[in-house]
Amino acid sequence: MSRGSRAFSFRTVRGSLAEVLADRDLASLGDAYVNFAYSLVLSDKRRKPLGVRVKGSVLAEALRKAGLRDYLGSRMSRHALADAAEALIVYAWLNGCLTLDESVKIMRKGKDAVEGISELLATVKRRVIFP
Repeated sequence: MSRGSRAFSFRTVRGSLAEVLADRDLASLGDAYVNFAYSLVLSDKRRKPLGVRVKGSVLAEALRKAGLRDYLGSRMSRHALADAAEALIVYAWLNGCLTLDESVKIMRKGKDAVEGISELLATVKRRVIFP
């Protein structure tokens, strides 16, 4: 099984972590990816299919806990921080640094959503290498 998906025509490599974190298009796709992956986590825990939305406050706190806040400007809203987290996670998946299964397994280990997503972001930070 290949890691991530290289079949998409829009998949591009960004020059820096800060560039990925600021990419609004990646954030939009990342929103769907994170919600789907976390829905799988909760569905497995509760043993029934669920569809959930991860709150922006959860994503912003996870980004801080993962040590990624310093890569962003000082005056950013919670919403912008959440977008940055989503952008980075989907960027890792698009570029083969992470699979959906790995995302779910990593998030499942956390005692709550913040901890699980923080660990996912920390994993992505270690795996994504910029030119």
